[in-house]
Amino acid sequence: MSASPPRTAVLAPLVAATLLALLLGLQPLTTDLYLPALPTLARDLGAGMVSVQLTMSALILSFGVAQLFWGPVADRFGRRPVLRVSLACFAAASIGATLAPAIEVLVAWRIAQGACLAAAVVCARAMVRDLYEPAEGARVMSLALSGLGVIAVTGPVAGGLLTAAFGWRSTLAAVALFVGGVLVFVWRTLPETARSLNPRAMHPGPLSRTVREVGSNPTFVAWTALTASTYGGLFLVLSSSSFVYIEVLGFTAAQYGLALGSGSVAYVLGTFVCRRWLVRHGLTGTVRRGAFFTLAGGVGMAAFAAAGMQAPLAVLLPHWLYTFGHGIHQPCSQTGAVGPFPHAAGVAAALAGFVLALVAFSVGLWLGQAIDGTVRPMAYGLGVWAVLTAAVAWTLVQRHGVLKERR
Repeated sequence: MSASPPRTAVLAPLVAATLLALLLGLQPLTTDLYLPALPTLARDLGAGMVSVQLTMSALILSFGVAQLFWGPVADRFGRRPVLRVSLACFAAASIGATLAPAIEVLVAWRIAQGACLAAAVVCARAMVRDLYEPAEGARVMSLALSGLGVIAVTGPVAGGLLTAAFGWRSTLAAVALFVGGVLVFVWRTLPETARSLNPRAMHPGPLSRTVREVGSNPTFVAWTALTASTYGGLFLVLSSSSFVYIEVLGFTAAQYGLALGSGSVAYVLGTFVCRRWLVRHGLTGTVRRGAFFTLAGGVGMAAFAAAGMQAPLAVLLPHWLYTFGHGIHQPCSQTGAVGPFPHAAGVAAALAGFVLALVAFSVGLWLGQAIDGTVRPMAYGLGVWAVLTAAVAWTLVQRHGVLKERR
């Protein structure tokens, strides 16, 4: 049985997109703002490459595992109370990370950040399914991810400037301030969006049946494979690019922020193209076309690296192509993964997010061992993820990715 929560308002698409952009934007902000600070952080705390990468990969693993908890909780208690609690805890964890005296303490606080971030992302993805049917949801998600892209553009630029002016701790303090602002906005603006609350959502029996239903659905598998593959390549770039651009190519922290921000501009352009293509080609047709850009970016960077080219444009141009394709894939795949499950959107969003985070964590662990002072680990890794993303977009998604509107 289910119990209906009070419905205070219906969100206008622009308000919904703004809320989604802020909530989903917490993920790139928590990583991207911090990226220009990694080399400085390593020197300041006397930490090795593996430990520094752990501040990223541990956050992502915590982010993935915690989604498995927050998904059923959001289906049981609603999106609004979960967001209020988690965002308050997120702000506190960010303050703790800012004040961390050692790398081990910083890793612990980053784990706490990841666990709180998981609730924001799960609720945001579930809210799309609460409010919209799949086709409209993909358009609203694309609009929200355009806003997220603006955050992603400014994040690394601001991170580079903050690091240069005030040191690495200032980037984490900025995250705390931003999260506090999002909490105030959510508290004042967000009604409960869940169509109904499920009192049995956290009971082991019903929960296990729901998990099996979601995990065995071929449409869920196809779209989740796409979102995890495209994000695997993006996370590889995010985690390794500060060392490639700063240590290998000789960029300053501020210049690196601009370079990473330019990739986010390409991502935003991809979300604009995504919205246009959705009207003409639908979800599956849109990602089929986007895969060409993904493949060109990943294979192009790998080819330049194999030829021994370590010039800025040999990295930047493929970077732009890949992130442009990512801006097409992510709105479609995130919507597609939860589309078949209006009754269990929280669980579906959580499972998809867990798979994505597990992939990213594995990438982070590999990079800690693979970074060798050249562009090759980033370039070859991106080539692999690009091929995998294109293969999923052209096969699994075309066979199983069609979503039916609920009548």
